[in-house]
Amino acid sequence: MAGLRVFVSSTCYDLSAVRGQLRVFIQSLGHDPVMSDFNDVLYDPRVHTHSSCIDEVAGCDVVVLLVGSRYGGRSVPEALLKIDFDALASENKSVETLKARENVSVTQLEILKAVEQRIPVFTFIDERVWHDHALYEKNKDKEILSAITFPSIEKTETAKFIFEFINFLRHRARGNSVHSFAKIQDIEETLRKQWSGLFQRLLNEQRARSAESRRIDALTQQFEDLKTAILASIGSTNERDIARGVVRFRRLADFLRGLGLQDHQFVTRESGSWDALMEVAGVVKVVDSTDLPIPSRDPNRFLGSRGRCFLLKDDDTFYEFRYPPDFLNKLKLDWEAFVQVAPEARIVILDALSEMGMGPRVVRYSGESFRRHIEELMYRQMVEQEESGDSDA
Repeated sequence: MAGLRVFVSSTCYDLSAVRGQLRVFIQSLGHDPVMSDFNDVLYDPRVHTHSSCIDEVAGCDVVVLLVGSRYGGRSVPEALLKIDFDALASENKSVETLKARENVSVTQLEILKAVEQRIPVFTFIDERVWHDHALYEKNKDKEILSAITFPSIEKTETAKFIFEFINFLRHRARGNSVHSFAKIQDIEETLRKQWSGLFQRLLNEQRARSAESRRIDALTQQFEDLKTAILASIGSTNERDIARGVVRFRRLADFLRGLGLQDHQFVTRESGSWDALMEVAGVVKVVDSTDLPIPSRDPNRFLGSRGRCFLLKDDDTFYEFRYPPDFLNKLKLDWEAFVQVAPEARIVILDALSEMGMGPRVVRYSGESFRRHIEELMYRQMVEQEESGDSDA
């Protein structure tokens, strides 16, 4: 059985003793440490060693970062190309590190790859560096900063790069916890508690999902039994088809009602394609919300878009669709089945669903310009980040 692959990222020279003890600790838990100084990294002879380190990170399950007194070597351009800096900047309010890409070290690049790949990063900062970082934060906008020597940093000219990278880690939209350490036992105790807590949460979430799944299965079975009983009580074939249509096309009817097309001749009488339906509704493009440059400090919160899509009309107004684009494919299949139903039956189905009332709102029309809508969302996010920065200070 494969073990958890734990990548240990840090400069090696100043932290070699800590790295060696951490390796023993990780192995004692039954996990597989991945460390460059123990030849755990595959150095592909076709690429630079920096690129090999970045590729190795992407194949690990967890990353442990140690921040000490040294900055490390600058990354080669080939390795920098493996990172999507723009995507990283969209989820962080401290981007000085990302702006000065030419100054990013190999260790920092390993962490950027982990963040990009959504790999959990557990950060530990030497407490001397942590204390000096606080001093840096209080003076970084003052002229006096250039005259300050930070005792914890081996080379004064690298202090800013180390401290700004700490800011990048602290100001991430998620996974931004950092821990200071004075000895290896501090790291071991923290990792033991954190990993044990994550395992416990995983078990609790699994139990909750299982209970929810059983509840949904029970409701589904009850619904199927009720549907079967209703259909069995209906006499003619046409009436049964209508009853089935009322069950099947509920979400399609809600969608058509949201588009303002429920009683439209095209819907009730014709047998046009899905593309033709979109043309009648004036929809010219579908935009996935995840493709929009609208960062959110809280990934579970909808700041106008996450997990949804927009149906753009030819006049730049739009429909806001509450589900991802994949859900449109399900509606497309429903539409293709719906237009095979006789026109008279379609009318009865839509009338019956109309009398039953709308389900959860599927699509909502907005008469404002889509471009202006996105610009306003971006502005609001910028204001929120600035206000949050002020409150942090």
